[in-house]
Amino acid sequence: MSTSAETELENSAPTEPVSRAGRGTQLAMLFLRGRTLIVLIVLVIMFSLISGDYLTTSNLLLMSKHVSITGLMAIGVTFVILTGGIDLSVGSVAGLAGMIAGGLLYEGLKLPGGDTLWFSTVMVIALAILAGAVVGLINGLLVTKLKVAPFIATLGVLYAARGLADLRSNGATFPNLAGSPARHNTGFSTLGIKSWLGVPVAIWIMVLVAAVAVLITTRTPFGRRVYAVGGNERAAELAGIRTSRVKIAAYVISGACAALAGLILTSELGAAYPDTATTYELNAIAAAVLGGTSLTGGKGTIIGTIVGALVIGFLSDGLVLVGVSSFWQLVVKGTVIVLAVVMEQTQERVKTRMTT
Repeated sequence: MSTSAETELENSAPTEPVSRAGRGTQLAMLFLRGRTLIVLIVLVIMFSLISGDYLTTSNLLLMSKHVSITGLMAIGVTFVILTGGIDLSVGSVAGLAGMIAGGLLYEGLKLPGGDTLWFSTVMVIALAILAGAVVGLINGLLVTKLKVAPFIATLGVLYAARGLADLRSNGATFPNLAGSPARHNTGFSTLGIKSWLGVPVAIWIMVLVAAVAVLITTRTPFGRRVYAVGGNERAAELAGIRTSRVKIAAYVISGACAALAGLILTSELGAAYPDTATTYELNAIAAAVLGGTSLTGGKGTIIGTIVGALVIGFLSDGLVLVGVSSFWQLVVKGTVIVLAVVMEQTQERVKTRMTT
């Protein structure tokens, strides 16, 4: 598309109308805008009062490492939701990536002649992430070319990817991912277990990916197109944006991020399980929604998503620390997601009231 058309589209966005609301309405709007950060602060204070072990450095680092897995998935999902789509397959993609890496590290690649081909750890990681990107590409093609609804397309891929993870080992586990120095495939544990400068490597990876994602969404033409497609796809098309390409790219990013998260989780577990990251897609979507990403597309930030992931992670670990059963944890998470959507809708109503 032409640069002038893009500029015209960006400049055509409505400016913020002058507020005519009273002080009470303005305070309500201020609270709603910062609701996720407020919830995070309240959670930290509440659980630290309940348990003296909650706010220790070791526990904070452990919780942050868990958050990195959800955060990476949520970053990818945010790209998709910003375009007006949804990706339910990220949990299964994470599991599939873990099984691909686990199989290559544990037994290599069996060749027809009976020989075994071994890959270096870096190559194993690259192949697993590439597999995730390919699954994302399939999602994107289903949505854009075959016109399958994103919910249905990614739900189908969710089951297919999980089935492929089972087929990779016939439902068995790859128990030893240590590798061998002779095969140059050691060091996989670095992703999920090792630390650098006292901080888990997993956290550094999430911070790096988040920083790149922030730059993409705020400083690049592609980022502007993502928001344009989600905000008004028809207007984006008229401005010359190839909306299908933008959507496909978003799904590819989501698949790659999910695969990276799956590798970190598999590394942390020390073994590759076919059911790894089951239901993690719910945490990823919840993190994005809690962070202010609108399910209708066109609105949201990567920073908000990371804060949402912190809320999900700190809430989950806090509930475990105080002895809440796993069943009630699901109830609490579901309630939090519903409340997040309700508060988003409330924010829109308050915003409308302020401008009328």
